[in-house]
Formats: sequence, C-alpha cells, structure tokens
Amino acid sequence: MTSPRLKLGRYSVGTGDRFAHQAKAQLQACLRALEEGVEVVPVWNKSNREHTIIGSEPFSTRQAADAAVKTLDWKLPYYCDADHITIQTVDRFFAPCDFFTIDVADFIGQPAEAGQIESFVARHPELLGTIELAGADESFEFTREILTATAQKFLAAVKKAGEVYRKVVSAKGEGNFIAEVSMDETDRAQSPVELLIILAAIADEGIPVQTIAPKFSGRFNKGVDYVGNVAQFEREMALDVAAIAYAVKQHGLPADLKLSVHSGSDKFSIYSAIHATMQRFGCGVHLKTAGTTWLEELIGLAEAGGEGLALAKEIYAEALAHREELCAPYATVIDIDPAKLPSAEQVRGWSSQQYTSALRHVEGDPAYNDSVRQLLHVGFKIAAKMGSRYISLLEANEPVIAKNVTENLFDRHIAPVFLGRNT
Repeated sequence: MTSPRLKLGRYSVGTGDRFAHQAKAQLQACLRALEEGVEVVPVWNKSNREHTIIGSEPFSTRQAADAAVKTLDWKLPYYCDADHITIQTVDRFFAPCDFFTIDVADFIGQPAEAGQIESFVARHPELLGTIELAGADESFEFTREILTATAQKFLAAVKKAGEVYRKVVSAKGEGNFIAEVSMDETDRAQSPVELLIILAAIADEGIPVQTIAPKFSGRFNKGVDYVGNVAQFEREMALDVAAIAYAVKQHGLPADLKLSVHSGSDKFSIYSAIHATMQRFGCGVHLKTAGTTWLEELIGLAEAGGEGLALAKEIYAEALAHREELCAPYATVIDIDPAKLPSAEQVRGWSSQQYTSALRHVEGDPAYNDSVRQLLHVGFKIAAKMGSRYISLLEANEPVIAKNVTENLFDRHIAPVFLGRNT
C-alpha cells in the first residue's frame, strides 16, 4: 500500500528569508491569518542562487523553519522549497526540502526530437478541435499545426522537468514532496492554449504537479508593484485557472493543482484580481514572495537608528558602488533608473525616516523610491559579506525588525490576496 502524498493546501505563501532569521516573524503572519479563519500554508523558499551568493546551506532554511514551528506551536503543514532548482543543483536540497520548484524556463524553445513530437501529437487527439474552458466563457481552436508548433517549443522543457522530478523521487520517494513546475523566467507569457498543451505533456511525464508557475503578461520585477494591464492579467489568470481545471479532468493531474505566482511580493495592484479569480473559480493560489523580508530587515535597522541606521546607509553605499555586479543575475526582473538613485553622500545625511520612507513600499508616498528598493533588493550580498557584523545587529534589533516582517507579510500580502482585504 502506498503512503498518502503530501498536499500543499488551497492557499499557500512562499516566504523568502535570505539570512534565516525571520522565520518566526513570518510564521506569525500565517498565525494571524489562521486567527481570522483562513489557513495559509507557509513555504520557506531559498534558491541555489541565493545560497551560493550568501554562502549558506539549504539546511539553514529547514532549521529556521523547524525552530519557528516549534516555538509558535504551529500544528498545520509547512514546507521548505528547493527554489528554482535544476538537474545540476538539486542534490544539495534532497535532505532538507520537501517542496521542489523545478525550473525549466531555460529549456523553452529548445527543440525536442522529431519522433517525440510526433508521438506526443498522436497521443493527444483530444487536443484537436474546439476546446471550451468552463467558467472562462471562451473557447479555443486547436489544429495539428498548433499542437506540433507548441510541442516543438515546450516539450523539451517538460521532459527536462520529468528528468528532474524522477531524480528527486529516487532520493525522496514518491509522495514525499510537493512538485512545482516553473516557466515564468522567460521572455513571453504562455497562452492558455500553450498551457493546456504543457499540462498534457506534464501528465505524460508522470509528474504529480501541485503548482505550476507560468509567465503572465506585464512586468513582475523584484520587490515592486506589477507593471502592466491589470484587466489583462485578470483575464489571463482566469483562463489559466480554467485550463488547469480542464487538464485535471482530462489528464488525471492532481485535483489540487493550482497556479503559482512568482515574484509575487509587492504586486499590490493585482492582488484584488487574484482574490476575485479565486473566489470566482473556487480555487487556490501559491503566492511566492521573494527577498522582501531582507528589505524589512534593512527598514528595521534604519528605524532602530544608531548603529543600525549607519549600517543600512553603508549597505546602500556599497550596493550603489557595485550596482552592475549585483544587478547582473537579476537583469530580467529589475528595472532600475540610475537617475533616481541618490548618491551615497546624500543617503549618509538621511534620517531614519528618510531612509525608511524611500525603502518601504507605500504607493503614493512621495518619498518612496522604487529604484532604491530594487537596488537594495538585490544588494543582500553586501550584508552577507559583513558576516557577524550584520547578523549581530539583526539579533540586537529583533523586536523592531520582526514587527516589520510580520506586518509586511500579513497586511500587505496575505490579507489582500487570501482575505480579500484592501492594502
């Protein structure tokens, strides 16, 4: 008899924690949601890229999560995500992680073998003709040419996902982890037609995927608001949800398969659309927030004044001096206007309020500076190089930092997305 597989739950939030010090504060946000009658499953995520930049190990994320769960007596599920792993980077995550985000965006557009494409097309006659997506009030026409062209673009990527999934299974066993397939870090949004074909291919690979992260239209830059047409995003999300429901019924994918919205932190303008879509279809979502916890640490240090403020200013100065190096790994998910970046000398003269007002994401505040926020978002390497000097100040100012972390995650993210509360 096989053991029951792990299940993510309807609502879940990915919480990034660069320095593994805010897990308790993050979990407090989920507890606040639970007090209001909504279960939001925490998933602590940290990618191989972030571990490499900081010099940390995946076990640090697991240890921080376990400690927070024990301290706060959290009785519900929680997970640790091997975020954006590939076949080359997955091994170090086997032991500490039970959620694997399989990133195959780099393989989109790489052609599969002709025989594999022909076999896929022959295996899926149900994907020919008119397909109506229930609840979306739209239908789509599939031809053999569309099916073949889409398979040419995506089949190799999905087969790579299958390869990674089976490698994780060999180490963890079936049902002992959550599988997500990520295709968001690419140049063009996937259409619902493409998503239907991708999901059929995922089913063929035998991946019991519980979340899928497509690319949506618009810009999902790190740590700042969505840039794009909100109505178009809402339409795309509704069509994707309807496509998932169709694929679950047609291909036997897990009934709890849901969308994952990556770089989902601070996308305030689309949160009401996400909530409305979930209400409309009775579905869930995985909202993956990234490094905004690290920014709340900087805000807390600046609020604390004294050494904390001085260190926050120093981090900005170093980030500004090494802007190109820090931005390079994140070039596709940031848009920094150098003209909007104040000089290090200017920032050295700032008060606590000036620093926090520039960094804290409050739309409408004339002091808020999205370029400063994006630069510092990718500037965590500077703090990592400071080692114990940075960590000791985090620990010394834990109360003010924790307050910022909890309020940011609950008030600005969980409440609007999962409770339908305006930011």
